[in-house]
Amino acid sequence: MHAATQINIEYFFRLLYECFRGACIPINTAELSALLAQIWIWITVIGYIISVIGLFVIIYSTVRLFELREREEKYYSTVLVSPEAPGGAHPRWEHIQSLVEDASPSAWREAIIEADIMLDDMLTQQGYIGEGVGEKLKAADPGHFKTLQDAWEAHKVRNQIAHEGSSFDLTESLTRRTIARFESVLHEFKVI
Repeated sequence: MHAATQINIEYFFRLLYECFRGACIPINTAELSALLAQIWIWITVIGYIISVIGLFVIIYSTVRLFELREREEKYYSTVLVSPEAPGGAHPRWEHIQSLVEDASPSAWREAIIEADIMLDDMLTQQGYIGEGVGEKLKAADPGHFKTLQDAWEAHKVRNQIAHEGSSFDLTESLTRRTIARFESVLHEFKVI
């Protein structure tokens, strides 16, 4: 029949042990130590070379990162002004005009509020400082701002709309008069 074969594990461990002791490699211990020392020196030299290369990569990447951040800071700190449409028309102002032509008082309210926002942007571009349009208009010099009274009157209507909401009786004639005041101010400073 079949003879039972046994694997002698001790025999394999003994062969492994004797191989480590030098039976597998016909090199004496001194030669083996010298060989391992040379291998270790090469490993150390290669490790230092890789470390120096890695250090240069880190320094280069850091410098490039700072250059990129400076370019981003310059790019994103620049205020972009919306381009004017062909023919000299301003797209925001055209939108306001279309709201004025609408027959609903809610569109008129939106037109006046949008025009006031354009006035605020214009005052900021002109260098006036303040929390809102009112403070910026207080800081304005009437000698350099011919339409200052128009700006005040138009802004007062916007404030009435903002504070009273839909209870403020906004007529078409008041809307057109207010938008005309905003328009004269924005024309003076060549925004539209």
